[in-house]
Amino acid sequence: MHSAPHTAPQQSPQQSLGRFGIFSHELRSEDPALQEQRRRAAAELDELGFGVIWLGGNSSVHHAAALAGSTERIALATGILNIWHEDAAQVARHRAELEEAHPGRFLLGLGASHAQLAQNYQRPYSTMVGYLDALDNAAAPVPADRRILAALGPKMLRLARDRAAGAHPAMVPSPPAYIKQTREVLGDGPLLAPVVTVVLESDPVRARAVARDFLELYLRLPNYTTNFERLGFTADDFTGGGSDRLVDALVAWGADDAISDRLTEFHTAGADHLALQLITAEGGETPPLTQWRRLAGVSAKSA
Repeated sequence: MHSAPHTAPQQSPQQSLGRFGIFSHELRSEDPALQEQRRRAAAELDELGFGVIWLGGNSSVHHAAALAGSTERIALATGILNIWHEDAAQVARHRAELEEAHPGRFLLGLGASHAQLAQNYQRPYSTMVGYLDALDNAAAPVPADRRILAALGPKMLRLARDRAAGAHPAMVPSPPAYIKQTREVLGDGPLLAPVVTVVLESDPVRARAVARDFLELYLRLPNYTTNFERLGFTADDFTGGGSDRLVDALVAWGADDAISDRLTEFHTAGADHLALQLITAEGGETPPLTQWRRLAGVSAKSA
């Protein structure tokens, strides 16, 4: 049975998440050799004052649970849990267990992924609505204000407004255009927590090379390119790893002050919280803790 739509919480959730978090696929790694390093890195991000660890990639509740005991204050979020990969009732049960052990520290980020990456992908909007219904009707329901949707287009953004705490979009070009449009759809109350990709490199050639390596997959996914086209980019911008114009819009790079200014632009345009995704030339699954420390200083200038 379809449950009644939830409304966003009266109190803006950004008050508990703060202005900055770290978006990291490294901290959801299941490599046994990296588990202790992951826990130490998470504890230091907590000490550095970040508000959230967003567990990137196809993450799940158990990835957050693995770090909860090593941290004290910082929130843990899936960024995102793929709704095609996990049963909603099971997710609700695991989320309730984590909530009991560490009250108020977990945010369930949900996404419909992409046709190119998910089996049985069809009718993503309707499937997301059904998934939210299942979370509402589970034995241990997931409250609307403890879940957030990886929404890009207007229809999914309205669902994020009405049935979740807000939106957690990725691959967001530089403001003000997209952030302002998204805020208009969401209204003033819901959380807007975009992923902002950062390269701590001031040389244009090196910075763009790192960015293009990272962007290669995303420029093959129509969900993203369609959104870029809504904002005035064309097919020419998607070839060759991305035009300079597109790369510079999608990735914040440069001297620390220049990156800090970019982060400020996102907040000024209407974002509440920025999930900072640091990418490096080295890549891999080892947490880039040295650069996260530097990023803490960069974000502090923007606060």
